[in-house]
Amino acid sequence: MKNSIKVERAKKNLTQAGLAQLAHVSRQTINAIELGKYVPSTVLALKMAHIFETEVSQIFELEEEDWNNQ
Repeated sequence: MKNSIKVERAKKNLTQAGLAQLAHVSRQTINAIELGKYVPSTVLALKMAHIFETEVSQIFELEEEDWNNQ
């Protein structure tokens, strides 16, 4: 899954730690999401969309391989 968390953070001038604090997760969680090593829960994805004042689909995007994995 692709994401634009880093870009959205830059728009809001937020560090990973700052976003983590707003979303009530660790900085390591934000880092793992940005690197594509962790897929956030629906609740966390919705929180991040709220923080960035956008839709989840503007932040997260499925890739071809995501359709084939279960």
